[in-house]
Amino acid sequence: MPAEFPDFRLGTVLATSFTGTLSERHGASVERIPVPHRLVDWLAVYGLVVDSCTAGQLDLARELRESIHAAATAAALQDALPAPALQVINDRSAEGRAAAVLTPEGARQWRLGPASRVEDALGVIAADAISVIAGERDGRLALCASPTCRAAFFDTSQSRTRKWCDMNTCGNRQKKARFHAGRRGTPAPAE
Repeated sequence: MPAEFPDFRLGTVLATSFTGTLSERHGASVERIPVPHRLVDWLAVYGLVVDSCTAGQLDLARELRESIHAAATAAALQDALPAPALQVINDRSAEGRAAAVLTPEGARQWRLGPASRVEDALGVIAADAISVIAGERDGRLALCASPTCRAAFFDTSQSRTRKWCDMNTCGNRQKKARFHAGRRGTPAPAE
């Protein structure tokens, strides 16, 4: 991938990984799908291969991403789910034409419509978000403890007490800050 674009932050849950295409939401935000072909690249990583993406389709994707983030954040905080976000998630889910198929290895894979449209891939992401937010999976929605990140993530750890969206980025950054603060004798940053 070209060096001018930030690396993708990949996870095992499609919907929350998609919200991670915008990170550091409360700091110096990092947009990981700044142009249409980066969305095509991200979708391909998750097996959602599309032929192309227009600027309008990228706008639809970002609207879905922000709606999933808003609904997942509300669910993690046990707040009421925001109606506008639910409308976008439900609309994208209904608009997509994709089918779950079983591979010879026994894994689920998504087959997009014959034209491999971005809207079909967004429908898969929206359906995944619905299953996560509805509590149909074993795990819990949580928010990253990093004050600059606050990403919604799906915690499947045994104790369900994970604090960071990604230990290699947010968790490591916070641990380093605590270590350096301890060496200087200053208070550690808030979690």
